[in-house]
Amino acid sequence: MNSIKVKRICCIGAGYVGGPTMSVIADKCPDLEVKVVDINKERIDAWNNADLSKLPIFEPGLDLIIARTRGRNLFFSTEMEKSISEADMVFISVNTPTKTKGLGAGQASDLSWVEASARQVAKYAKGHTIVIEKSTLPVRTAQAIKEILKTTNVENQEDESTKNFSVLSNPEFLAEGTAINDLEKPDRVLIGGEDPRAVKALVDIYLKWVPKEQIICTNLWSSELSKLAANAFLAQRISSINSISAFCEATGADVQEVAKAIGTDKRIGNQFLSAGPGFGGSCFKKDILNLVYLSGHFGLPEVAKYWNQVVEMNNWQQDRIYKIVLEKLFGTVNGKNIAILGFSFKANTNDTRESPAIRISCDLLEEGAILSIYDPKVSFEKISSDLNKFSINNQGIWNIAESISGALKNVDAVLILTAWDEFYGLDWNYLASLMRSPAWIFDTRSVVSRQEIHNTGINLWKLGEGS
Repeated sequence: MNSIKVKRICCIGAGYVGGPTMSVIADKCPDLEVKVVDINKERIDAWNNADLSKLPIFEPGLDLIIARTRGRNLFFSTEMEKSISEADMVFISVNTPTKTKGLGAGQASDLSWVEASARQVAKYAKGHTIVIEKSTLPVRTAQAIKEILKTTNVENQEDESTKNFSVLSNPEFLAEGTAINDLEKPDRVLIGGEDPRAVKALVDIYLKWVPKEQIICTNLWSSELSKLAANAFLAQRISSINSISAFCEATGADVQEVAKAIGTDKRIGNQFLSAGPGFGGSCFKKDILNLVYLSGHFGLPEVAKYWNQVVEMNNWQQDRIYKIVLEKLFGTVNGKNIAILGFSFKANTNDTRESPAIRISCDLLEEGAILSIYDPKVSFEKISSDLNKFSINNQGIWNIAESISGALKNVDAVLILTAWDEFYGLDWNYLASLMRSPAWIFDTRSVVSRQEIHNTGINLWKLGEGS
């Protein structure tokens, strides 16, 4: 079997997956030229910013890799045609949001950007090009990409002997906040495809730093479904432990102790058993809803109902927390000052997509609360965009705090929604002096211990801790 020599890689999409993934590939494969292209000039300019603290994505360690590779063999550009035409391998890593209208609205994935990218590849590519699905996609999307590449090729009246394609699936399994470590030391690399030469070409790239036994090769459809299934299983664990957190509060048990006890069972394991305000991020909710839609499409309503309950439980958890805050503050938050610590959906990322903080904050604002929001990485512009987009009947007001102490000044309560490192071990004796009495801490991430607030006069409610 003749090998395919890959010298140049192009990635369409400079987002949370494309940027970090291509940066690590460039770092591990200095002999390859890697170009990341995007139609969003502002985003590309941010990737090219000389100040590495202003990259469009915050991930620990990403700035160091960019410093090593950018301008050497890693390039960020808006030159779509040139980059595709020169590439031997093209990754499609664009956004696949949930459809907001039409058939499947609210569940099915919107593949408009994927289709547009495939048409650009078909139009501009030269010779044999390996096209790789990197975005999370519904099962059988590869077939649609194949048809687009074939049809567009014919429409452009290209000589098929000089232009042809192999389509692979190579889903990402990144956790935001640990993406660089996940890329450099992956649990597994999954490659689905029918063309053995194309599969080998991609395998050879990963072999530069990934042990051979951790590279799994499957058919296209198994690869596509594995990504959806993985996210569904992880989200299911979060909803499961969150359901137990409510049970703990009702019975006097402690969810952290329960999680530790069941996590020591090797059949279960201890990962994704931290109770909290619900899952967020770009993938979990979107992928489960996509799985729900596909289950219905293939005539499996019971399967659809099962997975939809995972999302329902997540929504319920966020609604439950908001109602507990309301209850503890004497049934109303109208005109009361509440500090929100953490707005990103998890620590070590500036991503707010589907963040529990958005829904909970909007619910409080609609009750007339005055919010003081502090997050070390999320910008004012992003918080403003999220709150304006999702708040329906905003009766309250909000502001951004520059520090934790600034956020807690004269507040009736503080709501901890993200487990940033700096929220652990705070001087609550000092912070209590800034707050109004009777003051409350609502800890949804188990970052505050009862010993830390002993004799401060602050009331503490911890998620999953029964009285």
